Amino acid sequence: MLTELDRRFDVELRRVTGPGGRLEMTHDEQGRAIVAKLPATLPEFFRAFCSLHADTEALVAGEERFSFADLDRISERLARGLAARGIAKGDRVGIAMRNCPAWIVSYMAILKAGAIATLFNGWWEAHEMEQAIQLTEPKLIIADGARGKRIAERCGRFETVILPVDQTIEEAIAELLGGETDSVTLPKIDPQDDATILFTSGSTGESKGALSTHRAVTTAVYAYATGLAVLLQLLTEDGRAPPAQPRTLLTVPLFHVTGEVPVMLNSFVVGRCLVLMPKWDAGDALRLIEKEKITYFVGVPTMSLELMNHPERHRYDLRSLTDITAGGAPRPVAHVERLRQEFPNAQPALGYGLTETNAAGCANYWGNYAAKPASTGRAHRPIIELAILGAGDRHMASGEVGEIAFRSAANIKGYWRNPKATDEAFTSDGWLRTGDVGYVDEDGYLFIVDRKKEIIIRGGENISAAEVEAECYACPSIAEVAVFGAPDERLGEVPVAVVHLKNGAQLGEEDLRAFLDGRLAKFKIPQRIILSPEPLPKLGTGKIDRRALKAEYAN
Repeated sequence: MLTELDRRFDVELRRVTGPGGRLEMTHDEQGRAIVAKLPATLPEFFRAFCSLHADTEALVAGEERFSFADLDRISERLARGLAARGIAKGDRVGIAMRNCPAWIVSYMAILKAGAIATLFNGWWEAHEMEQAIQLTEPKLIIADGARGKRIAERCGRFETVILPVDQTIEEAIAELLGGETDSVTLPKIDPQDDATILFTSGSTGESKGALSTHRAVTTAVYAYATGLAVLLQLLTEDGRAPPAQPRTLLTVPLFHVTGEVPVMLNSFVVGRCLVLMPKWDAGDALRLIEKEKITYFVGVPTMSLELMNHPERHRYDLRSLTDITAGGAPRPVAHVERLRQEFPNAQPALGYGLTETNAAGCANYWGNYAAKPASTGRAHRPIIELAILGAGDRHMASGEVGEIAFRSAANIKGYWRNPKATDEAFTSDGWLRTGDVGYVDEDGYLFIVDRKKEIIIRGGENISAAEVEAECYACPSIAEVAVFGAPDERLGEVPVAVVHLKNGAQLGEEDLRAFLDGRLAKFKIPQRIILSPEPLPKLGTGKIDRRALKAEYAN
């Protein structure tokens, strides 16, 4: 049964998105909902919203503070600098940096120059970076020192500019600005032009490049902004309108879709200030929440748990915090009520989306989340359509379990240079298969019950079980290995490896970890390694029975 909040939300949503509403809807050529009167390309998106919020504080990074007008001005200069270097429409330009002001203005500038912003995972080891770089063949890579070193190890033939990101923004990007560029003309961009490539781990282990158009990225942002506009109106009606500018702590990496879309890009729409953390630290986060009057916190569930558990939490004034949102991984149900108790001024929320949906999908807000803490919420309507698919892609009824699928103009165009994976990802009528299994209840709330793909989500990072197994098998002492995800209260899931050694081989847990160090990013290395004296159990097909091993060892 729908809650009072659901009913009020639905009434206001129809008003906001209906004829004459603030976010009036229309449809694209495939019949998918899009916003009618807002910028459909990212260059115009930045220019429009930076103009709307020109003098408002947009970014805080240490001692540096920027208004929205500052970000627009700096990125415009940088876009012309890139164009003067020969960057043209459709070129891939990679970003391989930690979170910093240079990351944000480089992203803006790449898109204004008409290039495709290609977001490399900053936690990858050199060989992982190499695979993504060789796949996308960027014309230029903009990197910080640590990532630039990894790229040079394996991909020296690709032009890389290393920025001193610890310096002021003007000093950091000086090499890219070039000389006099006022006469440089930037290209015209269309909504269907390619905009971004983000990387997602598939069940095979090799990263796939998820390609999105300008229309897809902006539509995903507006899906989030629509929900915020409705909730803001409900607060206003209740006499609880926020008294000050919204401010968020940027804790998640910008190369992830959560950091890119609902956190960074959505902040341009709503005039929200980003307070940047170069590296996650719960104590520093508490300090910044108090100092910068943070209103909105978003991160993987691990982060909010660490805030709750921090021994010095009660020393800080956290009353400015009104929303604590999780994304990127499931939040344990027990955490929801604890959040409400520990942060009485802040309402918990949860989002569910994929790289392939540009993070748009479902959201569970406030009291509704408390009422259904196991649900990821309802779809971001009217932009996002949700379905549960059964055999033959039949749409399942309420309560029936099947594969979760989304249809929207926010979905990716496909996988870069991988038509087979693209075809497998979409149904014939345009629904994106998520690989997750779940059901929708009678109120439209989605419940995820399993994953079809062998993907482990550790603190928001996707880990391919197959990739970890392949690197384990490179160890000459290992005869058999199976990797799976085990529940973890702090990280959601952690990788566990069950290993059977070759006859006569000697190998300890720490020996295997040392072998994998440098072959895998550190977050992919199994947290638990179980040495089995017996061969691993098999299915009738001869494959290792992961389900049996998980049932025996996961807990």
